[in-house]
Parts: sequence; structure tokens; C-alpha cells
Amino acid sequence: MRANTINRFGPVREVSHEADKGLVLEVAFEGLQRSTRHKSGVAMRFPRISRLRWDKPPREADRLETLEKMLNSDAASAPRTSPRKGAGKRRDAATIDS
Repeated sequence: MRANTINRFGPVREVSHEADKGLVLEVAFEGLQRSTRHKSGVAMRFPRISRLRWDKPPREADRLETLEKMLNSDAASAPRTSPRKGAGKRRDAATIDS
């Protein structure tokens, strides 16, 4: 990661990314929500790197648009009332170019 770092924002690193060069990380998370705090406009709940994808070139990795589609589909299917605590836990994974 350090060798590919372009910019730093506190603990967050911006890394170089090209279609044929870069690391592809598989990120697992519990949920998504819109965020005005993050540059991407999306916040992941409990994100974690589940694995490095040595087999996948960056041009095949999912992009921010994939997360946007997931957000839009969740909004359409979300219940109108709050579920009880612990109900409806969901685990998703997205492979994000980094």
C-alpha cells in the first residue's frame, strides 16, 4: 500500500490505480448508507478487507457505481419501520479497485 500511496488524509490513503496496474482488494461489509462525510458519498458499516485478489486485474474490479446500485436497491426494498434489534443482518462483499 505504501508504495502505491498518492495522497494521505489522516489514516486514509489514496492509492494509484490504473486499468492494468494496482491491487484489487475484496471488501466485506455489513451494510451501506449515504454519507456527506466521505468523498465517495458512501459509508460501509463494519468494512474489512477479506482478501487480496491477485487473480483479478483492476479493470475487472467493481467501482463506486456498484455500491450506488446496491444502495438504490436497498432503498427500494427497505422496510418503512425500524426492524427489531439484531433482525435482518446482512453480509455483502464487493471487490473494490484500490
